[in-house]
Amino acid sequence: MAELKVEAVSKSFDGEKIIENISIELHDHELVSLLGISGGGKTTLFNVIAGLSIPDSGAVYLNGEEITGKPGQVSYMLQKDLLLPYRTIEDNVALPLLIKGGKKRQAREQVKPYFAEFGLEGTEKKYPHQLSGGMRQRAALLRTYLFSKDVALLDEPFSALDTLTKGAMHDWYLEVMEQIRMSTLFITHDIDEAILLSDRIYLLGGRPGRITDEIVIRKPKPRRKDFNLTEEFLAYKREILEKLEQ
Repeated sequence: MAELKVEAVSKSFDGEKIIENISIELHDHELVSLLGISGGGKTTLFNVIAGLSIPDSGAVYLNGEEITGKPGQVSYMLQKDLLLPYRTIEDNVALPLLIKGGKKRQAREQVKPYFAEFGLEGTEKKYPHQLSGGMRQRAALLRTYLFSKDVALLDEPFSALDTLTKGAMHDWYLEVMEQIRMSTLFITHDIDEAILLSDRIYLLGGRPGRITDEIVIRKPKPRRKDFNLTEEFLAYKREILEKLEQ
């Protein structure tokens, strides 16, 4: 059974249909990317999955239970880290536990073991402005994980990073996802990023946005660091470019 299932979802705004008849699945411990042009409806779809927006038609299921229009069932991380500047990293990360009714002292104790796992040792008492972009994204990802350890929606989480930092974050992200085994649905406009990180890639195209194809990346994880230099990687890239241009 699919862990997350989106079934025939359509959504309009002001009489204009943004996405139409979208059906996708996310299985246990998978990382699946949504890849397509800007304005194609990817964020609209994420808002529906997260329960922040009600679809015109269709439904969303988590572990067989319908969650359409029910926020708080899956984690959702936007492009910006959105860390609160007046809170320490420790308290930013603990925010999901406080929202769920936990006490501050208990929440801090609960999050403490994860700082080493996410490579954030020594940042607990620092503030967001004292961290690099990559470290802030690590903190935001940890906060996302603590909100829901089953499924995370990540909307271009690495797009604001420079090329070298982004490459290091890709390596780190694949390693940490292997450890925590969280299922992830990932929005990106970056074909290389999608191939490097994904088990499967859904191509979203047209206006309104529709799923036009599905690409399965058959290279097992963990992938070698120079995978993006291989002929196998380039073959996937050529296939995706051809399908996007159709």
